Amino acid sequence: MEDFIYKWISLIGFFVISFIAWITGTKTKINLKTILGSILLAWTIGGLTFWLPWTRNALQWLNNILISILQASQKGTIFLFGPLAISPGQTLKDGTESIGFILAMQVLPSVIFFSAVISLLYYFNIIQTCVNQFSKIFHKSMGLSGVESFSAATSIFFGIESCLAISKYLNNMTRSELMTLITCMMATVASTVMAIYVIALKDVFPQIAGHLFSASLISIPCSILISKLSIPETITKKREPINILIENSSLDDLSNSSQKKPSNIMVALMDGGAMGVKLAISIATLLIIVLGLQELIDLALKQIPIIFGHSISINRILSWACFPFTILIGLRPDEWEIGSQILASRFVGTEVTSYFQIAAIQSNHTPIFSLRSLTIMIYSLCGFVHIASLGIFVGGLTAIVPSRATEISLLGLRGLWTAFLATLLTGCIAGVLA
Repeated sequence: MEDFIYKWISLIGFFVISFIAWITGTKTKINLKTILGSILLAWTIGGLTFWLPWTRNALQWLNNILISILQASQKGTIFLFGPLAISPGQTLKDGTESIGFILAMQVLPSVIFFSAVISLLYYFNIIQTCVNQFSKIFHKSMGLSGVESFSAATSIFFGIESCLAISKYLNNMTRSELMTLITCMMATVASTVMAIYVIALKDVFPQIAGHLFSASLISIPCSILISKLSIPETITKKREPINILIENSSLDDLSNSSQKKPSNIMVALMDGGAMGVKLAISIATLLIIVLGLQELIDLALKQIPIIFGHSISINRILSWACFPFTILIGLRPDEWEIGSQILASRFVGTEVTSYFQIAAIQSNHTPIFSLRSLTIMIYSLCGFVHIASLGIFVGGLTAIVPSRATEISLLGLRGLWTAFLATLLTGCIAGVLA
């Protein structure tokens, strides 16, 4: 009965958060077909995920495949790094025990291997086919323009590369279309980075890999809903679907149509692995810089007098702002404080640190979150909603269309807000249906 009450809160929260998106936007006339279509599609995907047995079986199958891929990636990592590469509690064949958790040795190498696998799927045109099919679904169900539906579909699999796939259209995109593009990019996760979240949570949440993919997929219509409530389309234009079969060898530059397809499978794997190395280094660099700067600012904030028994910090200030949203997504009262702290930690420390925080507190003898609340948090955190991604996405877009740099910068700031709201909507759907 108690869960039933909180499910109703999650449902009400879905519409309250949507209203917040509208009231903080331009408040111009909305397109009802797009709004209603995005709501229907989001809840349909959610229902398929949580209620249908065959969908749950498909998620279990996907989860098992991804877990197997990550376990396979350990063999090469252990060969290179030995006991540094095994998780706490594990031992090597010769009896050598793990020395503890080391993110750089136990997590980031999986990104390299997973990137190579994604590149292989790309080589066989599997990802391109999926992108085109999703694009058609989004175009028909939500009445989006071709460029919007295609960019939304690419966001399911790629990060900043999703805007490179439509680079030749960027200069002519409307302000509303750019808002949709930015929101979708920041409210979803690239498939290559998803490996990190799976490693963080596979021991505390069943079928985590399948649910992360589901969360990223549900976030697309939620992103469309929030972005179109924030900045509705005011320009009438021909809205035809785009069907593009990307045939480039590197995911680094999807816009370079002159680039030839890899000559063989091994070249495709090497290209994907090389990109994975760059991605792993970028993630490590980002964490070192951002967490270091956060600590410096927190040291300065500690000079402010203590409030309610605790010193001031960036995370504490942001957690105050996130507190009302922990209520709206349907967490229990005893989970509000820790939930708001974890939601706040994503803005600076990225969702990587947030997921590892959840894994740590759920590994205790008495888990903090119930299974339903844990599901809400996992779905709500599934997206690149942090300051670093804002710089990456805005920087990437302005590099492609420098003539719109000012407009993109302003939309980027709004995009951080709309992407945050979109991921909360995803959490609300999980709160109702889980």
